[in-house]
Amino acid sequence: MAVGRPREFDPDQVVDAAMKLFWAHGYDGVSISDVTTATGVNRRSIYAEFGSKEALYERAVQRYRTGPGGYVVEALARPTARDVAEAMLHGAADTVSGDPHGCLTVDDGPGLAQMREATVHQIAKRFDDAVADGDLSGVDTLLLARWIAAMCQGIAIQARSGASRADLHALADVALAGWPGEARKAH
Repeated sequence: MAVGRPREFDPDQVVDAAMKLFWAHGYDGVSISDVTTATGVNRRSIYAEFGSKEALYERAVQRYRTGPGGYVVEALARPTARDVAEAMLHGAADTVSGDPHGCLTVDDGPGLAQMREATVHQIAKRFDDAVADGDLSGVDTLLLARWIAAMCQGIAIQARSGASRADLHALADVALAGWPGEARKAH
């Protein structure tokens, strides 16, 4: 029985490197040559392992969602809708102010629009649960979820433009001042 050559690279390391490249430069700003330069793995091996740039990108996006973007899942588990919003906004501020700045998912890469829409619906579902529990009332939960997503995306754009982590957290606090019922509490 013939024994093949052992794999000369760790696919997870390639996915991590690709994630950082796509995060910094977007889908269109990264070529397989960029990945080979960053990892030292040749083009043929990358295609043999991942099949295509798009498939590598999809793996990189999944790595981002379970790694740096994992704050979304943690936020959705918070006990109140307000806590969810706070964890989303401040989680975004922490994640997007790292290196690289910005958010991998605020791009026009393959499948991202659908993924962002699915996330909005996850947030809306969590807010629906808060309405059913009596924690939240008098709101359009889908619209509120879109607002939170838009604020997180705006924080990411500000990070990419050079805003500091402190500024991003201050933006999150300003956004939270618009939370339903906050104006009534202030008076």
